[in-house]
Amino acid sequence: MADSAKAGSVEVVHATAERQRIVKLELEPGLTAGEAVRRSGLIDDATARESDDLVLGIFGTAVDEDRVLNAGDRVEICRRLPHDPREMRRVLLEKGRVMGGAGRGGGPLRTDRE
Repeated sequence: MADSAKAGSVEVVHATAERQRIVKLELEPGLTAGEAVRRSGLIDDATARESDDLVLGIFGTAVDEDRVLNAGDRVEICRRLPHDPREMRRVLLEKGRVMGGAGRGGGPLRTDRE
């Protein structure tokens, strides 16, 4: 399976509120998640400066840059969450609010069911 045509491919994905970009790369033996991101060209200079805020994942599971890829892997370039969603739910609940609903932070907590 040393032939790259037989090795398969991987995808690198980066999404913003405006658009989603996907780049398909041929899998080479030893290709890491970090190297795939660099080869994809999806990280520009501005994003690279924010690289401390970036997290790599494969199918929703965080991975290190040195994670060796397998055929069919989908490397996702994500931003770190500004707040832990579980903690935000607790804080909002204490204020009588819930996540979601109208706008960020939701509306008042409803205790009755219709």
